[in-house]
Amino acid sequence: MRLSLHKAVVVIGIMLLLIAIVTLGIILKWGGPAGSVLPGWEMKWSHAGGTANPDDSLNGFEGEWMHVSSNTERLEAPKGVSSVWTRITLPDNLDNSAVLIDYIYGEEIKAYANNVLIYNSNGAIKGKGTKVLIPLSRELTGEQLYVKSSGGEGNIGIEGSILYGSYGKLLALYVKQDVMDLFIGASLIFMASVFAVCSIFLKRELFFSGFLLVLVILSCGTLVITNSAFLPILQSNPGRLVNILYNLALITLLVSSILFFEKIFGPGKNEIVTKVRKCMAGYSLVYCGLWILNLSLSYRLDSLALYAETITGVLIALQLLFLLVLAVVSALRGKIDSIIFSGGFAILMISLFTDLVMYYVSEGSYHLYWWKWGVVILVISLIVIVGRGFIKSHEQVVHYSYELEKFNNDLQRSEKMEIISELAASVAQEVQNPLHVTRGFLQILGEMSGQKEKTYLQMAVTELDRAAMIITDFLTFAKPELESVERLDISGELRHIAGVLVPLANLREAEIILKLQTGLYVEGSSFKLKQAFLNILKNSVESLQENGLITITVWQSSTYIIVSVRDNGEGMKSSELARLGEPYYSNKSKGTGLGLMVTFKIIEAMRGTIKFHSQLGEGTEVIVKLPIARPEEEEVLACV
Repeated sequence: MRLSLHKAVVVIGIMLLLIAIVTLGIILKWGGPAGSVLPGWEMKWSHAGGTANPDDSLNGFEGEWMHVSSNTERLEAPKGVSSVWTRITLPDNLDNSAVLIDYIYGEEIKAYANNVLIYNSNGAIKGKGTKVLIPLSRELTGEQLYVKSSGGEGNIGIEGSILYGSYGKLLALYVKQDVMDLFIGASLIFMASVFAVCSIFLKRELFFSGFLLVLVILSCGTLVITNSAFLPILQSNPGRLVNILYNLALITLLVSSILFFEKIFGPGKNEIVTKVRKCMAGYSLVYCGLWILNLSLSYRLDSLALYAETITGVLIALQLLFLLVLAVVSALRGKIDSIIFSGGFAILMISLFTDLVMYYVSEGSYHLYWWKWGVVILVISLIVIVGRGFIKSHEQVVHYSYELEKFNNDLQRSEKMEIISELAASVAQEVQNPLHVTRGFLQILGEMSGQKEKTYLQMAVTELDRAAMIITDFLTFAKPELESVERLDISGELRHIAGVLVPLANLREAEIILKLQTGLYVEGSSFKLKQAFLNILKNSVESLQENGLITITVWQSSTYIIVSVRDNGEGMKSSELARLGEPYYSNKSKGTGLGLMVTFKIIEAMRGTIKFHSQLGEGTEVIVKLPIARPEEEEVLACV
C-alpha cells in the first residue's frame, strides 16, 4: 500500500515527534546523578500505636535495628505491623542540602530530626510508591534522621536508594524524573477534550465512535496521572480524590475499550465480542455498586474495594489480550484497521514486557516507565482507526456526489437522445424520398444542359448526397437495433476498415499500424460495425498533423474483446471530452456530431462500451469493449 506524499509527510512528522518526546523522557528519567548515594540505613518495625516521637517510642519497636543496603528489595512487613521506622545517619558538612528517598511506600510519611517534625506527607501518598524530598538545615550535620512510614495495608517501607546533596539539584531531579507522567497524562486528557469538542459536530453514526474514543483516551490519561509519583507535589492533600479518579478511570476503560472495539470491528464470530461486552458491563455495575456502598459507609470496605480494584486491573489486562487476539486474526485476513490496531497493541505489549524484564533484572529497584509510551502509541493507533472511518465517510459522500452528477448527466443525455430519436424516426424517412426524386431530376437536367449549367447541377447533387448521408445517420441513430446478427472476426473487420482509410491517411502523410490478435469473434452486424469504426478512424485521421500515427490494437480480456484506437493528433480538452456524443456537437468546421452519436448507439446495441481518453496536444485513445461471441457449438445447441 503506497502512501501519497502528504500522508507520508504526516507519518514521518508523527514519528519524529514521538522520537523527540521519548528522547526527552529518557533524558528526564536518566539525566545523571544529582547527589551522593547513601550506602545504607537502618530500619525497625513498629506497632501502629507507637507515638510519633522516635525517642519516646523505643518501647514500641520490635526487635533490633536492621541494617539495609542501598538498592535492595523492600522487605515485607510482618503480620500485624502497619508502620516502619527508618534511621538515616546524615553526613557532615550539610549546607543547603536535602535527602531524596527514591521510593517510599505508605499512606502517611513523617520525618523527624532532633525530635522535631520536619516533613509530613499529610496523607498524600495513599500506599503508592513515591519519591520524597526532605530539606535539611545546617544544624543537622551528623545527626540522625528518623522517617516513619505507616498505613498502606503492610505495603510500607523504602525501596531503591537514598540520595543526599544540594537541595536545588535534588529538587530538579525530583521534578524531572516524574514530571513526564503528568506531561503524558495531561496530553492525553487534552487530546480527549479536543476530540470531545469535535465529536459534537459529527453525524450521528460517527458520533458514537468518536465519543468512545474520547472515553478511552480520557481514562488512559487519568490512569497515568493518578499513578504518577509527582502528583503529591501539586496536591499536598488530595484525600480520596485521586483514588476516586483512579477507580472511575479503571471502570471507564474496561467498558469503553470493548465498546469501541465492537463498534469499529463488529460483534465478531458468533457475537463473541458482544457477549464479552455484556459480561464486562455487568461486572462494571457490580463494581460501581460496591464503590458507592463503600463511599456511603465512610470507606469501611476499603479492603474489599482494594481486592475489587485488583480484579478490575486483571480483567482489563485479560480483555486487552482478548481484543489483541481478535485483531491479529482479523489482520491476517488483510484488514487495514486490524493491522493498525494490532501494531499499536504490539508496541504496548513490548513496552510492558521491557518494563517487566528490567524490573526483575534490577531485582525490584526499577520502576515501570515504558508502558506509558505504549499507551500513547495505542491511543494514536485508535485515533488513526477512527480517522480512517471519517475519511471513508467523506470519500463515500464524494463518491455519491459524483455518481449523482453522472446520473443527472446521463439522464439529460438520455432525454436528448430520446427526443432526437423520435424526431429522426418521424421525419427522416419522409425527407429521404423527396431527396432521391430531386437528385434523379437534377441528373437528367445535367445531361441536357451546357457545361456551365452542369457545374452548378453537380454541386447541387453533391449537397443532396450530403443531406442524404445525414438523414441516413439519423435513421441509424433512431433504429440502432441489429437486423441480422452474425459471428464477426473482429481482426478481419478492422483490417478491412483500415484498408479503406489508408488512402485518406496517405493524403495526410500518416501511417496506420495494426496489432491484431487473431481468432477473436464478436456478435453483430458487419455493416454497422464497420460504420461505427469508420467514424472513429476517420476522426483520428482528420485530427493528425505531421508524422501522424494511428495504432489499432485488439486483445482479449476475460469474456470481452478490447479494441484500442490511439492517435498522436491534436487531442481534446476535458470539457470537449465530456460533450462527445451530444447532438450537433463537433470539433469540425462542417461536422454535425451525428457520426459519434451513431457510433455510440451501434456499440450500445452490440452490448459494448466505448470510452475516450485524450490530452490536448498529445493525442486521443478510443477504447471499445465488446462481449466475446459464443463458440459455434453453443450456438448450434441453442438453436436446437
